[in-house]
Amino acid sequence: MAKKRSRRAPASPAPRTAADQRTLDALVALADDIVATAEQEEDPYLDIPSRSLSNVRYNSSKRFIEMGSGTNRRELFNLSQARSFMQTVLVSSGCKQLIEQEKTTSIRGLYYLLKHSIEGAREETFDDQSDCDPVIEDVEVTLNALREELHVYASNRGSMVGNLRLIDSGDEIDCSRMGSGGYSIPSIVEPEVIEFVKCDADFVLHVEKDTVWRRFNEDKFWRKHNCILTHGQGQPPRGVRRLLHRLHYEQNLPVYCLLDNDPWGYYIYSVIKQGSINLAYESGRMAIPDARYVGIRSQDFERCGLSPSVTITLSDADIKRAKQIASYPWFEKKKRWKKEIEQMLKNGFKLEVEALISKSVSYVTEQYVPERLAAEDFLD
Repeated sequence: MAKKRSRRAPASPAPRTAADQRTLDALVALADDIVATAEQEEDPYLDIPSRSLSNVRYNSSKRFIEMGSGTNRRELFNLSQARSFMQTVLVSSGCKQLIEQEKTTSIRGLYYLLKHSIEGAREETFDDQSDCDPVIEDVEVTLNALREELHVYASNRGSMVGNLRLIDSGDEIDCSRMGSGGYSIPSIVEPEVIEFVKCDADFVLHVEKDTVWRRFNEDKFWRKHNCILTHGQGQPPRGVRRLLHRLHYEQNLPVYCLLDNDPWGYYIYSVIKQGSINLAYESGRMAIPDARYVGIRSQDFERCGLSPSVTITLSDADIKRAKQIASYPWFEKKKRWKKEIEQMLKNGFKLEVEALISKSVSYVTEQYVPERLAAEDFLD
């Protein structure tokens, strides 16, 4: 006679993290406020902090961009606002569902999760992805929560290698043993997902492009100079910026940036250092005011003896953008930055970091960056 199998009790679900509980409580409170307003027979509304340029300012004491106190009211019974009101509530509901189910999805996935035809009408909840993305940001800023805390992420775009061991979703990763591609920096890098186990590095070198990063990785720059090497494929995504912020503040690592000598490189540095206007509400968790710019510089054309053939003529758009950046309050009072931008405009051309390859394949890793770091020759 066959023995009866004992039935195991179902495993208890893991307790919700404190961060998830805070975000969930904020979402429920948002809904409760709407219901309470309706029960008082008043028009339901949402006050969304304004993300316009007029509501952003530079805090000189904190040394980063932050959002002001301005808000835009979104009312259910206002015909011009009803759709955006309902979309905001719908996105909030979708994020609540993700947290409760302990699942995450991409911003594209959230769009498809919430997209449907409204019952009894031909109206769609969202016309396309661009209709949904700003609403996700509205929910973020309203709740003062990172998108990742809403369990929504963007695609991975960036890599890291160096003397750092971490735990990623329960798996221990040794970033010094990640091969030619390095550790792919995820979109969600919060302590609940990424835990630093051991860091022996002395600093972080962030380079603009993966092509330059590969040269540094192949030459084992991070091993010779005991550092962590990162890139963000141009403008670094939020996950990369947030990780740099954590490495700087939690591991006390200086952050140095090797970027192109053009308005775009200057802007990338500005975003890493002071935060971005579009994400001013997250500057406190992303900006690194003490980040340093190690190059490439306008004077490097002569200082490094570069050939005119590696220069790129400034376009009218480049010139206009450079003048805009020079007027940023965090640049306009810094004489060395004003001189840097003025020199680029006087040169009439820009330089990519890859231009240094014309000296030799490994000139940037073996001479340029080591010499700048040793001499503390960087821009603040």
